[in-house]
Amino acid sequence: MSASVLTYDESAETSRARFSDYVELTKPRISLMVMVSVAITAIVARHGQPDFLAILHALVGTLLTAGSASAMNQWMERDLDGVMPRTKSRPLPAGRISSLQVMVLVITSLVLGAGYLAVMVNPLTAGLSILTWVIYIAFYTPMKTKTPLNTAVGAVSGALPILMGWAAVEGSWTDARWAALFLVMFFWQFPHFMAIAYLYRKQYSEAGMKMWTVVDPTQRRSGIEAVVGALAVLPVSLATIGSVPDSSVQLVIVFGLGVFQLLCAIRYCMNANDTTARKLLRASLIYLPLVLFTLLSMPMAG
Repeated sequence: MSASVLTYDESAETSRARFSDYVELTKPRISLMVMVSVAITAIVARHGQPDFLAILHALVGTLLTAGSASAMNQWMERDLDGVMPRTKSRPLPAGRISSLQVMVLVITSLVLGAGYLAVMVNPLTAGLSILTWVIYIAFYTPMKTKTPLNTAVGAVSGALPILMGWAAVEGSWTDARWAALFLVMFFWQFPHFMAIAYLYRKQYSEAGMKMWTVVDPTQRRSGIEAVVGALAVLPVSLATIGSVPDSSVQLVIVFGLGVFQLLCAIRYCMNANDTTARKLLRASLIYLPLVLFTLLSMPMAG
């Protein structure tokens, strides 16, 4: 094999590795969840008669702004990530990408994403994307090392994409389902995050993060917040169905999923350990996507 071929192969491999690092900076799993939330909300807002072009434009802009927020989050937490085993291999703490390269990605994707939403969707959706970015970066991220109340603030930024999806298709704001969807996403994050915080409490403690599972060794507070969040989800999840006729099956499914999550949260609250925390985490990961996709199968109003 010639030296030129070897050089080409090495260059291609380097390019693939660099591209993979940039993708990792955007936290693709989180970005995917945000995009799914936007898309499903947009469909629900139009009672199953979606404006696919508006949704496509919304998803493009959302992908860019969400990726910018994730990359900025990793830049801000690069030293903390280097301490925790589960994050020390990320591109920044591992030294595979420089801070300057990350900042170029952050600024470029934010400007392009917000601008794209403003022009191709509407200014309200663009404004909500910027608000989400600001809350996540300016408030939630620095609060993680200062107060366990960071979870509540993070839950706000995590729920705002619901409003983006609703705004993208210009859904009626007199329809209370937008508020119900927002609250489902908001409250769901408490059992979900408490389970994660318990499983990684030692790493969070070593990194100086002030999660309830770190500052309260009894785990009473994390257990209570998990139960309260799972309990609050029950009534607001039923409100997402609205007054749609022939929706009894959806009501049963949504309520049943909520009860299952609540039972797992109660078990965790009564006896916090790795087993109950993992079961609660699995329940939360089952609950949200199934509830959202159940809403897609609802009969159309009118």
